[in-house]
Amino acid sequence: MQVKAVLFDLFDTLLLVEGGNAFYTPCLQKLHKFLTENGVDAPFEKFMKVYFEVRDALYAEADKNLEEPHFNIRVWKTLQRLGYNYELSDDVVTKATECFAQEFMKYVSLDENAVDVLQWLHGKYKLGIVSNFAIPECIWKLLEKYNLKKFFDVIIISAEVNKRKPSPEIFQKTLKSLNVASHEAVFVGDTPSMDIEGAKNVGMKAILIIRRTSVTDTPKPTSATIKPDITVKSLKELPKIIGDC
Repeated sequence: MQVKAVLFDLFDTLLLVEGGNAFYTPCLQKLHKFLTENGVDAPFEKFMKVYFEVRDALYAEADKNLEEPHFNIRVWKTLQRLGYNYELSDDVVTKATECFAQEFMKYVSLDENAVDVLQWLHGKYKLGIVSNFAIPECIWKLLEKYNLKKFFDVIIISAEVNKRKPSPEIFQKTLKSLNVASHEAVFVGDTPSMDIEGAKNVGMKAILIIRRTSVTDTPKPTSATIKPDITVKSLKELPKIIGDC
């Protein structure tokens, strides 16, 4: 069957995140600084400890239900644990998230081959993004910064639909938006347990791009038997192989 659509993961596929998780402490420091300037009295070490307890509990729940609550909920629950009774929609909560996102963006760069490859694919195939991320507003800003939005027919961000990869729902929603069947689509991503397993489980072909995250991914038991159709080391390999999927 002829390929009609090519779908991409975003981070460490089209956009590269510098230094692994090196961004996390500076981002939390920026967030914490904003909170302390707006009446929250908690040392950074205490704030960070509570934040990670809240985040990890949310991650554990997400592993069960494959949902993606917005990052604002992490901030709100952390503040609750610290004794502050803000509403989820309060500016203190939402602007703290913005501070985290602004700092995070400093660690993100465009893959050197992304634009050339997207230009080649655009017009030949329907294109989409399926990204796991708890701050969708940040993704929209990054897509605008690097002028990428124009290439894509659909962009699905987990926190906007409250489903995350490898949930079949997030892939099916994307395919439905593009009006293509799963066997007519190829997914390109760097994380075997989310991108490859998720795409293959709904009947899509899957291309694994080898990044640092591919190596450090912790596979689920089923992932050992689910392999990509093709493995590449660079986005520039895609134009030659998409038709062979």
